[in-house]
Formats: sequence, C-alpha cells, structure tokens
Amino acid sequence: MSSKPKGAIIAAIDIGSSKIASLIGQVVDDEGHIEVIGVGHHVSKGTKNGGITDMAEVEQVIRQSINAAENMAARDMGGYTLRDVIVNVPPIYARTDHVHIDIDMMGHEVTDKDIKSAIHKGQKKHKREDWDVIHSIPVAYKLDGHDGIEAPIGMHAQSMGLDLNIVSAEETALDNINKCITRAHLATDGFCLSIYAAGLACLSEEELELGATIIDIGGGITSFAFFHRGAMIYADSIPLGGDHVTNDIVLGVSTTRQDAERLKILYGSALATSSDEAEMLDIPQLDDNGSMITHHVPRSMLIGIIQPRLEEILKMIKEKMDASGHSHLAGHRIVLTGGGSQIPGLRDLIHMVMGEKARLGRPIRITGLPDSASGPSFSVAAGLLHYLCERGHERPFEIAAKAERISLWQRFRNWMRENW
Repeated sequence: MSSKPKGAIIAAIDIGSSKIASLIGQVVDDEGHIEVIGVGHHVSKGTKNGGITDMAEVEQVIRQSINAAENMAARDMGGYTLRDVIVNVPPIYARTDHVHIDIDMMGHEVTDKDIKSAIHKGQKKHKREDWDVIHSIPVAYKLDGHDGIEAPIGMHAQSMGLDLNIVSAEETALDNINKCITRAHLATDGFCLSIYAAGLACLSEEELELGATIIDIGGGITSFAFFHRGAMIYADSIPLGGDHVTNDIVLGVSTTRQDAERLKILYGSALATSSDEAEMLDIPQLDDNGSMITHHVPRSMLIGIIQPRLEEILKMIKEKMDASGHSHLAGHRIVLTGGGSQIPGLRDLIHMVMGEKARLGRPIRITGLPDSASGPSFSVAAGLLHYLCERGHERPFEIAAKAERISLWQRFRNWMRENW
C-alpha cells in the first residue's frame, strides 16, 4: 500500500555534481504508481565531488530546476503550490552500519508496532554524535532463534531478533542541504541516500529479491550498493567519477573542459579497438598567443586517457565491495547507472575487471518521463519519487511516531485476559 494517496502531488530534487534535477510526480492509483508530470534540470553550480561548496549557487540552480518542473506540470497541478520535496544525500556524507536488536515478545503475536519499536530501539542504540539516522532498513528477522523469517507480523514468539541496516549522515551536511532547500522556498520532506534511490529506480523485482549490485557513476562520485531480499544491505562510495575522466582529457590533449566533455561523449570508449589508431579527431587547443587552433590526434590517444581512469575507478569499487563482507549476498548481477555509465565499452571493462556481467540501468518504476530524462543520469531523481511513495515508512521520524510500545505489564494483562 502506498504511503501517499491517489492523486497526491510529490516532488524530488537530486543535487549532483554535474546537474541538479527536479521531478514532480502524481500518484495515479492506490498501489502507489507514479506518473511524472514535471521535469527540470540545470548544470550544477556550487558543488564539487558530491559536496556543496557554495550554498548561494546551489540555491539558485535549485530554483531554476524546480521552476522548470513546475512550469511543465502547471496544467496537471491545477494551481497547487509545491512545498514539500524529497532530497538526495550524496554518499560522501553518509555511512552504513549493521545493528542487531532483540525484543521480548512473551509468546504474543508480532505486530507492526513491535517491529517499529524494535527499529526505533536500534536507531537510538546506534545514534552517533554529530550524525543523524536517515534510513532504518530491516534486513533479517529471527523468531525464537529461528532465522529466515521474512514476514513476522501475525506470528507468535517468545523473542524476536531484528537485523537492521542503519544509514546515517553528517548533521552539518543535512543542515546545509536543508538550508539550500528552504532558501528556495521549499520544505524538506525527507532525505534519501543517492545510491539507494538509484537502486530502487533501476533494479527489477527479481534483482531486488535475489540479490544485485547497483553501481552509480556520477560526476564526482562513484557509489555502489548491495540489495538482497528487497532491502539495501550495504552501500559505499569513492570520490572519483565521470568529471575526473573529463579532467584527464583536458590535461592529456590540452583542450578546454567543454571540448573535453564533448570528446568524451562523442568519441570516448572504455576499451580500444583495432580501428582507433586510424581514426583522427580534431582537438581545439589554445596556442601561445591565446588563439584557438585545431590539433589532430588518433582516437586511440583519447581512449588511452579514458581507459586507465575507468579501470582505476572499477578496481577501487571492487576492493570496497570485497572488503564489505556482503558481496556474496548480491549474487552475480551488476546494474550500472548514472551519467558516467553510458561510455561505450564500459560493461565489457566491468567484465574484465570484476569478472561479472553488467547491464545498463534506467528508471523503470515510474511513467511519464520524457526521452530526455529517461536515461541513467535521472535514476536518482526517479528513485527519490519511488522511495517517498513506497518506502517513506523507513524514514526515522515515521518510525518514531509509530513506535509507542505496549509495556510488559500491559502485555501480561492482555495475556491474562486471553487465557483466564
């Protein structure tokens, strides 16, 4: 059941290193299916490697992005004033930890309130100074020591064990993101880790259940997450992404950043072919007098710059995946997404470096995205809408509000009424 009613207007903002994107959606049925009615995006300013470096510039781009989305959605919104938005949290500000909680059930049946109470207990147990919990994700249940329990509600037990994946973010980072949102005359309806949103947007139901790895190559960050039995069980990142590939091209062929980005998109590849040496590219360069001249280089030179950086990124990600201790749960499925994932040959390079096959992931859980916003670079924004509608109950304040637990004395009184 969706956490948002049919007809509700919801909105998401993805603050990235390369762009800031806004989506406005409408819930079209009681199952929580979403149709996008507004899209806006603008080149990022005031961000670098996933972090905010200039709040005023970020605020300005948020305004431009959300205004474009509102203009597109004006007819469907019918005068509705957009206020609340779900916002991404870049992985450089976050950490994931696992917590185990035990609850005494005294033989009674497990209720939703019991589970919320256990999760709330885990949040309080795990709370770290200067960090705020943004996700509390149940990973596994045990009843009376028996594991493999997937849906404990309604089952009787003396004790319940719960394994949680707790995702926390730096308080100051959340404060800065929230301030950028409020300065744009909006209100933050919750936070969601970027890679979590990307996974929710791109992974199929089978991949979510049986296990898969999502890898998001963004502008300044590459992040990954493992999913198993419908839950995100681990996430991490490295501070390298597509922008670093572009910077390498700038230095390698002595051209402008704009031209380097164009070369990467039009002629770049993660792997060389036999024809690359013969294909010549026109490279705009500045001469000693500051005038633009054209230099000719083989395509193999461009690929010789791109491939080592991509190999470095993938090897660093693989090292983190192997060190996590959770990679065995994700099976052998890799889904690649993010703006940097579209370089030709990258899936073959993943197979060479990681020994696994990969597919390109695009948003699959919402409808109405125009062609310009249906690709991998909009996976996070699309996933934010899905998270808000389908997994908003994981937000810590939602859990706290429903975590009022019946006391042991009340449980005893209930048991006496039922049995005597």
